[in-house]
Amino acid sequence: MKKNLLLLFVLFLTLACQQKKDTPILSKGLTTEEKIDSTNIKTLFDTVLTQGKSYEWLRDLTQNIGGRLSGSPEAQKAVEWGERLMKKVGLDSVWLQPVMVPHWVRGEKEIATYTTNGTQKNVPICALGFSIATPLEGVLAEVIEVKSLAEAKALGNKMNGKIVFFNRPFDNTLINTFKAYGGCVDQRVQGAAICGKFGAKGVLVRSMTNAIDDFPHTGTMSYGDLNEKQFIPAAAISSKAATILSKDLQENPTLKFYFKQNCKNLPDAPSFNVVGELKGSKTPENIFVVGGHLDSWDLGEGAHDDGTGVVQSLEVAYLFKKNNIKPKNTIRIVFFMNEENGTRGAKKYAELAKLNKEKHIGGLESDAGGHTPRGFSVDANKANTTLLQSWKKLLSPYGLHDIDKGGSGADITPLKEENVTLVGYRPDSQRYFDYHHTSRDTFDKVNKRELELGSASMASIVYLMDKYLYTNTPVKL
Repeated sequence: MKKNLLLLFVLFLTLACQQKKDTPILSKGLTTEEKIDSTNIKTLFDTVLTQGKSYEWLRDLTQNIGGRLSGSPEAQKAVEWGERLMKKVGLDSVWLQPVMVPHWVRGEKEIATYTTNGTQKNVPICALGFSIATPLEGVLAEVIEVKSLAEAKALGNKMNGKIVFFNRPFDNTLINTFKAYGGCVDQRVQGAAICGKFGAKGVLVRSMTNAIDDFPHTGTMSYGDLNEKQFIPAAAISSKAATILSKDLQENPTLKFYFKQNCKNLPDAPSFNVVGELKGSKTPENIFVVGGHLDSWDLGEGAHDDGTGVVQSLEVAYLFKKNNIKPKNTIRIVFFMNEENGTRGAKKYAELAKLNKEKHIGGLESDAGGHTPRGFSVDANKANTTLLQSWKKLLSPYGLHDIDKGGSGADITPLKEENVTLVGYRPDSQRYFDYHHTSRDTFDKVNKRELELGSASMASIVYLMDKYLYTNTPVKL
């Protein structure tokens, strides 16, 4: 009998310790309100990890619709999907916001080859968004390799009749891979605008990724102020192919590269932002936006970019409703259209907000993938930045240690004003550019638990901002 009682006592202590270990509700050193907040945040995480919806929503979006480039039939299907889903979640109101968007189509699959030392090499390649097609017979020319826009400009007329190959890789010493991306992406966006002035026949760009692999990354490009006669075809080749081509050029500087693409820019097409909201209970005139972008590039399924952001944004509203959290301000969920190649949806949303004299107090955007939560970047005045950073003690038990000054997101940036607090959700970035803008950006690359933790992370900071955010001109600290 004593032995059984002893075993029961040990079991009780084990369970109690386990409960304490697994329950990150803070108490020591917290005010009464902070204890309430800690409990509510724990409830948001518990709910999403046991009753979350975002993963199945993402499965539906990616598997049944797929890539959703602006102006495409798939983009329209996604709009209809988003409207239905917002209504199903039970938002107080749901509507479509018309916007005209660019309509670029890829056409037939691109091809690229070159021959060196008697060996023909096939090159993984994809056209860049907004690029023109090559001539029907394709482009064949010698290649000049450069590492920067400045190096290309310095070539001047030496580019005439040549293909210019931009081969600046990511700086892999940077822990934040988005900074590495920012350090390279100018060659993708502006390369053709520079080279077209000097009669180049085409532009090749090393894919924007940390990885060395055979998956080319698309993305938008611009012709800047060129006249149409100076437009030249622009494409990305895989990072592995770029590494090999660079080595082959050292051995054979006169090798000729061939590529063919059939893309086309069509007239602007009608589309929509999808908008829904939970009406505020005390100050409904104050609006807080939570969103991601509904469109995606066409090569993959638009899972991490930005299907995850879309479903996480809606799950914020779902978690509020599921736990009977009634926001004092209006929480507006927005699925923005055309972030990838124009940000027309963001611009239209901000334009209409101003026209309708709406009062936006803040925004949260998820457009950095669905990986493990790390924190948030904050674009706000000093007082509100300090306020958000004071919540680290509430958020850090969930791995949200980073609350730093920085950008928010392309779709909410047009709302920026002195007293509008904009926040970007920041998951771990190490794997993001393995998938970004490629055929690999598919549903199977998203982890259910990481996705749901992101939803709860977003819901938690929205809960705190709704409760505490300074909405009038704050006292300078």
